[in-house]
Amino acid sequence: MINSERLQKLLTEMIDIYSPSGKETELTDFLQLYMKEHNLSYEFQEVENERGNIIVMPESGECDTIFVGHIDTVPAFDYENYESDIYENEIYGLGAVDMKGGCAAMIESFLSFQENNKKDFTAGLALVVGEEESGDGAYALSKDYSFRWAVIGEPTNLQPCYGHFGYVEIALAAYGQKVHASLSKPDKNAVKKMMDYLNIIINYIEKDVSDIIYNIRDLSSSQAGFATPDRCEAYLDLHLPTRYPIGVLTAEIEDLIFRNFKNNEVNYSLETIHHGFELTEKGMLPQLIKQVFEKHKFEYKPFFFKSDSDAPILWQSGIKPIILGPGDISYAHTKEEYINFNEVEKAAETYLSIMNEL
Repeated sequence: MINSERLQKLLTEMIDIYSPSGKETELTDFLQLYMKEHNLSYEFQEVENERGNIIVMPESGECDTIFVGHIDTVPAFDYENYESDIYENEIYGLGAVDMKGGCAAMIESFLSFQENNKKDFTAGLALVVGEEESGDGAYALSKDYSFRWAVIGEPTNLQPCYGHFGYVEIALAAYGQKVHASLSKPDKNAVKKMMDYLNIIINYIEKDVSDIIYNIRDLSSSQAGFATPDRCEAYLDLHLPTRYPIGVLTAEIEDLIFRNFKNNEVNYSLETIHHGFELTEKGMLPQLIKQVFEKHKFEYKPFFFKSDSDAPILWQSGIKPIILGPGDISYAHTKEEYINFNEVEKAAETYLSIMNEL
C-alpha cells in the first residue's frame, strides 16, 4: 500500500517549487534532500552547469525497466499564482499534470516498495530535466544508462500508450520591405507573406494529410511603427501518425514552399525532429501492465500518445518506452492546470504493482 498523505504533501511541495526548463536546480536540491530523509539511495547525473537528473537504481546497478518522469515545467503564466491549491480532490498549480503528478506518484511507489519489501528494487527511477525544451535530460540518461523498457509518466488518464506520434517543429520566417504604412503593398509586407506561407502549408496538410495535427504559434513581426514590417516569424508544430515518413513529408512541404516563394522571401528550418514508434502489445512489459490492470479491475483502453515527449529520444537509443501517467493532458500548459489526486494515488498503486510483478 502507498502512503496517500505523504504523496499529497510531496506533490504540493513539488508544485510550489518553480522549475521551468533550465532552472530546475531548486527542485532537484529539494528532491535529493527528500530522498535522503526517506533513506532512498540515488545518483545525481549532471547534465549541464549543475543541472541534472536524479537516478534511483537497484543495488546491483542494473535493471531492465526504468520509470521516467520530467520535473521541469513550461514558464509560469503568472509568477504570483503558480503554486499549489487544493479544491476537494483536485490539485491545481503549474506542473500539476505535466508532470509533477506522475513524478510524485513514481517516487511514492519506490518509497512504498522499499518499506513493504525486503528485496532489492526491480526497476529504476529517473527524474529528468529539460523535457519542455531540448530533452537534454533524456539524452543524458540514454547516453549513460542502458535499459530494455521505460515507463514514462506523462498524462494519459492512466491508460497505457504503446504508440507515439512523430513530431516536427518548423521555424518559419518571411521577409518584406519596410516602407511608410500609407505606401504599403501586399507583396512587400512580411506579415502578408507569412499568412500566404502558412496557408500554403495548411492547405496541403488539410487536403493531402488530414490526420496530421498542426499548431501555429509564436507569430510575431518586427516592430515597424507606422510602417510595413520587413520580417515576420512563426513556429509550426506537426504531430504525425507513424505511417508518415518524416523525411518525405518535410521534403514535400519544402518543395511546395519554394515553388511559391523565392529564396530571399522566406526561410524554412527544421528545429526538432522526433520519430514516432509503435510497440507490440505482446511484449513482456505490455503484457505485465495488462495483467496489473486486470488484477485491479481497471479500465484498459490503450491508445496512441499524440503529443511530444522524451519517449522518442529513449526509443532512438534502443529503449522501448510506454507512456502511462495520471491526469488529462488537455489541462497541461494552461492557466487552469490541475490533476485529480485520486488518479495520482491510482498511478502510484499501479507503478508499485508493476514493480511487484517484475
